[in-house]
This record gives sequence, C-alpha cells and structure tokens, in this order.
Amino acid sequence: MTELEFTLLDWGIIFLYFALLVYLTWQRDWQDADEESFLLSGRKMSLAAFVATLVSTWYGGILGVGEFSYQNGLSTWLILGFPFYVFSALFAWLLAGRIRMNKALSLPEAVGNFYGDAAGRFSAIPIFILVSPAPYILMLGLIFQYLTGGAGNFLWYAGAVALFSVAYVSFGGFSAVVHTDMLQIALMFGGFIFLIAFAGMEFGGFGKLLTTVPTDYSNITGGQDWQYILVWFFIALWTFVDPSFHQRAAAAKNPQTAKHGILISILLWSVFDFLTIFSGLYGWAILGPELTEPIMVYPYLANEILPIGLKGLFFVALLATIMSTLDSYLFLSGQTLGRDLLVKIFPNTENNTLTRISTLVAALIGILLIILYPSVIDLWYVIGSVMIPGLLIPVLGVYLRLFSLRKAWVLPTMIGSIGVSLLWLILGTLSTNSGYTYQGIEPFYPGLATSILFWLIGRVQNGHLLEETDFTKEVLEEN
Repeated sequence: MTELEFTLLDWGIIFLYFALLVYLTWQRDWQDADEESFLLSGRKMSLAAFVATLVSTWYGGILGVGEFSYQNGLSTWLILGFPFYVFSALFAWLLAGRIRMNKALSLPEAVGNFYGDAAGRFSAIPIFILVSPAPYILMLGLIFQYLTGGAGNFLWYAGAVALFSVAYVSFGGFSAVVHTDMLQIALMFGGFIFLIAFAGMEFGGFGKLLTTVPTDYSNITGGQDWQYILVWFFIALWTFVDPSFHQRAAAAKNPQTAKHGILISILLWSVFDFLTIFSGLYGWAILGPELTEPIMVYPYLANEILPIGLKGLFFVALLATIMSTLDSYLFLSGQTLGRDLLVKIFPNTENNTLTRISTLVAALIGILLIILYPSVIDLWYVIGSVMIPGLLIPVLGVYLRLFSLRKAWVLPTMIGSIGVSLLWLILGTLSTNSGYTYQGIEPFYPGLATSILFWLIGRVQNGHLLEETDFTKEVLEEN
C-alpha cells in the first residue's frame, strides 16, 4: 500500500470546504435570534432541509461502517442498515407528527412537561451522554492524523476540529447546522459515487467483485448467528430516543413534513448504504484481506485509486459525513446541558448563552472521553447499552398511551434501568470474560428487562391522567 499522496490542489479543496462552512454559518444574524429560532429554526424547516439534515446527521459513523463492511460484506446492510430503516419508519408513523405538535423545544423539556420537572431534569443527564460528540471527534482526529502523514498526536487534530465546530454552531444555532448539512449531504453522495466508479474501473464490476470476496461476504447474513443479528435490532431502538430525530421533527414546518421527510431519508440512507458497503468490498478486493487498520479502509482505498483533485474531494466527503453529525450532536449536547440542566443553577443567565457555553463544555468532555475510550465502537457500545434502556419507555410514554407511566414511577424506571445496565457493564469489564458481557449476557438486556418490569408495575391505567394539560389529554385520548 502506497503512502498518502496529497497535492496542494487536494489540500485546497479541504480548505475551501471549511471556508464554505464558515460562510454558510454567517448567513444570518444569530445575535437577534429568539430561543425557538436558535434551537429549532423557528419551526419552519422545509422538506428539502429536513431530509438533508436528517440524512447527513444520522450517518456520522462512516469509518465504523467501512470497517464493518470490509470485515463482513453484505451482512452490513442487515445489521447496520435494515433495523434502523424499520425503527425510523415506526418513528415517522407513531411519533413524528406528535412531536411536531408538542410545544416543547427539547426532548428533556417534553419529558418534564409530561412527567414533571424532576423527571425532565434527570432525563437531561442520560440524553446529554447519549449525544456525546466523542466518537465523531475521534474519527476526525484519525483522518487528520492520516492526512498529515501521522505527524503529531491525533488528539491535537481532534481538538482543533471540535473547537472549530463549537465556534460556528455556537454562533449560528440550529440554523447553522441545517445550512451546513445541505452542503454536507451533496458532498457525502458525490464523494462515494466517485469512489465506487473508480473502484469499478480499477477492479471490475459488481459481478466480478461478489465472486472474488469470501462466500460469507456475499451472503446477506454473513454467516452471523441470528441471535447476534437480533441484538442489532435492539440497538436500533436508539432511533426512538435520539434527540436529533426529535429535534428535526419538532423543527419541521408541519407534521406532514416530518413524516414524509423521514420516509424519504430512509430511501436515501439505503442508497448511501449501497455505496458505502460496496466501497468496503472493493477495499477488500483491491487492498487485500490483510489490512491492519480496517477502520481506515475508505481513506486507504481513496489514496490508492483516486486521481489528484478527486482524492481531496473524497476526503472532504468523509469529513462532511462526520462533521454533519459532530455539529448536530455538539449543539444538542450544549442545549441539553445548558438549557435543560444548568438553567436551574443559573436562572439569571439567558438560555441561548447557557447553550453556547455548554457546547464548548460538551466538546471538552468529548475529548476527555476519547482519551478514556479511544475506540469508536467501544464508545457507541458503552453509551448505548447503558443509556437507552432507561430512556426508552419514559420517552415513548410521552407520546404513546401504551407506554405512559405514572409520574411517581418515572424516576425509578430511569434510574433503576440505567443503574442495572451500568452495574452489568462494570461486572463484565471486571470479569475474565472478553468484552463487556457478564454471565454471557449483554448489559443492554438486564437494563431493558428492569425498565419493562417498572413499566408493568407503574404504567398508566385506563382513565388515569398524569397531568391535566392539553397535550397530555390529546395523547391519552388518541391512544
């Protein structure tokens, strides 16, 4: 494998990309924005903007997708694609319209309005952790370390890019995220279309590719155990509690935009999955099966086959895919920490100011996390396994009558489920078993079982209203 060959033209394309991000951010007067405009773009987001920001934000783990497709082939679609399509479609059908009609400006606020202030404030803690930008800061650090020939510690690059994102997100708010995401989605698709096209010219068509890779790679299950595949359907429940989904549904100009936008996004995700999975397969065929860093298969493949200029464009596509998620999660982290959690401690500070300050704090915490867990997969696993079980039923209960809890049972459900998952994770880490499992059981399952148990005991019975609010009555009556 050849060393990275990057010209001034390629570097110029990357610098132009960052300049465009700055330009798009300063297309509005952020200082005069009211809170609804700053957090949700005034709830006027068009269908095109909705699709662009959702598609780009939900695909930030691009290096992880490359690693998985290089090592497993077509089963990547069944494991990392299809489960998320299913739950995204359910989100569109069951939740999107109701979230748009809810007056809350954030997910913790919606929980607080429905279950009480204490539940809302506590929910902000796991939600803040759930949208940690740490995995995306880590990936950007790895890419820039590669671009600079391995010079310096990747933490310096990661920190620099994270602080750059903090600057334009803090200035422009959610509108800055949306404006830049409309650029990012075009770069994402364009870069991988070029990569697939040149890989096909270099190696051959899809038919030759599928007969070259190992047999399991061309099998939809990839030889994986069905129990392992089922685990990923549970992980895909992340969709229901992901604040970026809730934020975009709330920001849509009407409920129909939110519903239709998610369905269109599923179609575009499936196209992008095709591009990324086959890029990973071409990586195996062209670079060989002995790649020491599978997580870097896309950068290595681009360096191997793309000409001057297009190479820089592809690296911009990688950066855009990750940056689109980083800026969104940074903003959500800052909003959750500042507006939903710290506002009670600093009641005299403007909410938008707290959000801006907390965005910087979220970036610094993210950098600390990648020092502790310098692995994208580990970060996703730990965060998702511990936080999702505690949030799932309470969040669903805000919008769906079936899952509504009595107010007194909400905090025990969140605390108990998260505590059990965390304890199971610690026991698995301390045990002699590999990974984080304890007694052969993933920490996600005991936490989810605890949440279901609390729900069975503390769920709302027929005719029992939690709070006499218009939204509460509407939700309970419709379900």
